[in-house]
Amino acid sequence: MSGHFAKLAYTPAVRAMQRRYNGYEAAAGGNESAELGRRERQFIAARNSFYLATINQDGWPHVQHRGGAAGFLKVLDGGRLAFADYAGNRQFVSVGNLQDNPRAALILVDYPNRRRLKILGTVDVLDAADDPALLAAVSNPGDPPAERIMVIHVAAFDWNCSQHITPRYTDSELAERGLTLTESHPSQGAQHETV
Repeated sequence: MSGHFAKLAYTPAVRAMQRRYNGYEAAAGGNESAELGRRERQFIAARNSFYLATINQDGWPHVQHRGGAAGFLKVLDGGRLAFADYAGNRQFVSVGNLQDNPRAALILVDYPNRRRLKILGTVDVLDAADDPALLAAVSNPGDPPAERIMVIHVAAFDWNCSQHITPRYTDSELAERGLTLTESHPSQGAQHETV
């Protein structure tokens, strides 16, 4: 646990529960930098999905899955990420929540290797037409036109425990291993599900 994440996530109530239930309590201080290093940048660039959590004006959380081609979440620099936001179900829950409270949490998971990165930050929601250079940086050839660009200003990140991550594989990851979904052993079906 790095100091910058513990400082934001470990409130007095969290620390009280850690003491009560003999949980892990990060020491004060430590690494206070939220700068994404080489390990984090490579991990983010290889992901084809993540989960985005926002909070509405009444304090209710909302979690949404975002997916695309590997690397659709772009690392702009050591403290900023961005992705193109396309037309979806037209509910705009995350976009609306971010107008009231720009704080968000992301969870990125590498299922086959059982690795997980948590990111806390604030999000700017920009109209795609307002910044053509940024739009070009976050778009991939063949993508539909983006409506918005989400820019995440990283406040903290932490690598999470792999203990309860069930390995799952996409079709392409199975193919890299010389397997197909139908060739997997029936008792391991849950471990080879396509996500």
